[in-house]
Amino acid sequence: MTDVADVAPEPVAGHVRLVYLGPVSPHWDFISEFGDAKVIEQFKIRAAARLLLLPPHDPQFRRNRERIIRDAERENLRLDWDLGYDEEDELLDEVVST
Repeated sequence: MTDVADVAPEPVAGHVRLVYLGPVSPHWDFISEFGDAKVIEQFKIRAAARLLLLPPHDPQFRRNRERIIRDAERENLRLDWDLGYDEEDELLDEVVST
């Protein structure tokens, strides 16, 4: 059996908010409130490549969003999404319609 030591979680290295701008390109804006500029800029480049020309209603968006979330976790970045609508309402609508 493995002992799990009480290790304090590392502090958040930075914050990035991804904002959906709408159907006209560019679709996405990346807003950073704090953190190492170099780390955040590298993250933005990778995330922008995954989101290029991809609106939130596209089926590929969900797969790429999960990849972006995992990337942010590896970099210890806090990530917020602003898609312009309440995501919980959309999930509820999907459950009701099926």
